[in-house]
Amino acid sequence: MTSTPATAPSFNLATASKVYTNLSVDELIQLAVERGEGQLAANGAFSARTGKYTGRTPKDKFVVRDEHTANKIWWENNQAMDPETFEKLFAKAQAYAAGKELFVVDTFGGASKDHRVSARFIVEKAWHALFVKQLLVRPTAAELSDYEPQWTIVDMSMLLADPATDKTRTEAVIALNFTTHQVVIMGTQYAGEMKKTVFTILNYILPLRNILGMHCSANIGPQGDTALFFGLSGTGKTTLSADPSRHLIGDDEHGWNEEGVFNFEGGCYAKCIRLSKEGEPQIYNAIRRGAVLENVVLNADGTPDFNNDSLTENTRAAYPIEFIDGAVIPSIGGHPKNIMFLTADAFGVLPPISKLTRDQAMFHFLNGYTAKVAGTEAGVKEPQATFSTCFGAPFLPLPAKVYAEMLGEKMDRHNAAVWLINTGWTGGPYGVGNRMSLAHTRAIVEATLAGALDNVACETDPIFGLSIPVSCPGVPSEVLNPRKTWAKPAEYDAKAKELLAMFEANYNSLQAGRTVAGAEG
Repeated sequence: MTSTPATAPSFNLATASKVYTNLSVDELIQLAVERGEGQLAANGAFSARTGKYTGRTPKDKFVVRDEHTANKIWWENNQAMDPETFEKLFAKAQAYAAGKELFVVDTFGGASKDHRVSARFIVEKAWHALFVKQLLVRPTAAELSDYEPQWTIVDMSMLLADPATDKTRTEAVIALNFTTHQVVIMGTQYAGEMKKTVFTILNYILPLRNILGMHCSANIGPQGDTALFFGLSGTGKTTLSADPSRHLIGDDEHGWNEEGVFNFEGGCYAKCIRLSKEGEPQIYNAIRRGAVLENVVLNADGTPDFNNDSLTENTRAAYPIEFIDGAVIPSIGGHPKNIMFLTADAFGVLPPISKLTRDQAMFHFLNGYTAKVAGTEAGVKEPQATFSTCFGAPFLPLPAKVYAEMLGEKMDRHNAAVWLINTGWTGGPYGVGNRMSLAHTRAIVEATLAGALDNVACETDPIFGLSIPVSCPGVPSEVLNPRKTWAKPAEYDAKAKELLAMFEANYNSLQAGRTVAGAEG
C-alpha cells in the first residue's frame, strides 16, 4: 500500500493549543477524567456517554466519487460525495481544531504485517483516543519510531455539520476519500464509527489482493481448527467466539488470505446489555482498567448496571484482545474448517442448527438476515426482517458479488462446512415464543466444532429446504425442528412462508442491483 498522496492536504497540527501523541493508557484515562469526559467505574473501566448518537448512523456515511472510484464503488450501497465538498469538510475540521487540545493515535488495521494499513487518528477527546488505541492494532515502540501513516482519520466529534452549507444529511457526517486516503468524522460522539471506518478501508483495499474482508468473529480449537462466526449485531458473534475451551482470534472483523485468517483489530467491542459474569465470564472479566464503556449506566457505588437500557440497548464495552484469557497473539489462524452464519430470527421459524449446501450458503450470505424486535428502535412494534448483505452491507465499498464470489471460492478450496444457527426465537415469534437457550446454542456450537454433527441423520425442512440434524448432544431433540415447537403447526407454516418470501424478494433485488445498507453495530 502506498502512503498518502503528496497532493492531499495534510491536517495541520501546528494550530492546536496542545497535541498529545501516542499517550499511554493510564495517561489517557487520567486526562479523560480531568477533562470531565466521563468517569471511572468501580471495576476500573472508563465510562463515557455518546450523547444523541448511541450507535452508528449509516445514512450519514459518504464516499468521495471521483475518476478513481467512479467505476469501482458499489454506488447503490454507498452515498456519493464530490471531492470539493469533502475538501470543504476537511477544511472545516481544520479550522475548528485551531486552538484546541488534540490527541494523535497511530494504529494499524490488520494483524498480518503483510496486509495491514497504518491509520493515524486525530481526535478531540481523550476517551476517543483511548478507544482507538485499545480497538486497533497497537504498534510496538520500534514500529512507532519510523511510523508513516497511510491514512489520516480526523474525528471532530463535537463539531456539527450544517446540511445547508456542507451538503450533508444531518449534523453528523462520516466521509471517506479513497483517493487522498483521508476520513472526516464530525457531529457524532459514537466511537464505533472510527473502528468501522478502518474496516471499510480494508474492505476496499484487500479484495484487490484476493483477500476477503469479513464481518465475523473467529476462534481456534485445541486441535488447531479455526471457526468463523458471521452475524449482525446482537446475534452472538462476540458471545459465542469467547469460548473458554477455544482461543479467540478476534470478535468482529477478519481477513482471509492464502495463509488463513487474520484479525483486523487489536481489541474487542462487545455489546454488553444484560451481561453477566455467569453467562459470559470472559467478556465480564475483560471489563477492567483500560476498557471503555459506552452508554452503560453506573450505579451509585460505581458498579456498571448492565441491565439498564435507559440510554440505549446498544451498550458497549471496548477492550484490548489481551484482556481475554487465552487469546491468540498475534491474532492469526489457519483456514477455517467450519463457518457459522448467526441469525436472531424473531419470527421463530428458523431451526437452531442446519447444514447449508454451497448454493444455500451463498443465498444466506448475500441476504445477511436477522430481525429487529419491539423496543430496540423507535417505531418498531413487531418483529421486522433486517437484511444486510454479506452480514455487513454498510462496510462494503465494492459490489456484493466481489465478496460473495471470493467467499465461495475459498470455501470450495479449503473444504469449509457452512452452518446456519438461529440464536433468536423458538416456539413462536417474539412476544409468543421464547429466546433460544444460550446453553443450547453453546451445546450446538460445541457439537458442530467437535464434528459430532458431521454424520448425524438429518431431515429436510419442506419450506426452506434446510438440512436439520435430528439429534445433537446436550440439546433436546424436540428443540431442533422449529415446527415441532409451535403450538399450532399451521401458524408456523404460514409464518415460515412469509419469511421465505422476504428472503427471496431481498435476494432478487440484489440480483437486480438494488439494495440499501442494512443496519449493523
